[in-house]
Amino acid sequence: MTDEAKNSDPQAGPAVSVVGPEDGERIVLGTTRMRVLEDGSHSGHRLGVTESVLAPHTPGPPQHRHAEHDEGFYILSGTVRFTVGDKSHDATAGTFVMVPPGAPHTFANVTDRPAVMLSVLTPDLYVQYFRDLQSMTADGRPLTPEDGIRTMRRYATEPATDFA
Repeated sequence: MTDEAKNSDPQAGPAVSVVGPEDGERIVLGTTRMRVLEDGSHSGHRLGVTESVLAPHTPGPPQHRHAEHDEGFYILSGTVRFTVGDKSHDATAGTFVMVPPGAPHTFANVTDRPAVMLSVLTPDLYVQYFRDLQSMTADGRPLTPEDGIRTMRRYATEPATDFA
């Protein structure tokens, strides 16, 4: 039994997390503004959830594959271009994109308007990847492609070099 379970009122059940519209950890990665809604600390690390605002003409990460987690994206507003292997899909508001482990993918906002998407990560391990990237650029130093790839690899992610 966890310490949290021991210390909580058995009739109250597990603690519920509520993140209001102005709450959540903020992560800035270039022209992407991210808000962490669930970092795994309330889900036993089974689930991470982020909200990302991609400024117009925001390039995405290099196409890559995750070995240990699924990633789902729900477009709240704007258009996000997902590239999966050699195919591109322009996802508009109301579209959900599910990327299983091993599938090559990337995304970008190629439009003149901001785009907002909700990302679901299971398990949560990739939330720390975003934190690491932000820390690497905190001193104003730009992130090199080598830095990004080295950091990806710490989270069971590899560049999809066959689609580079």
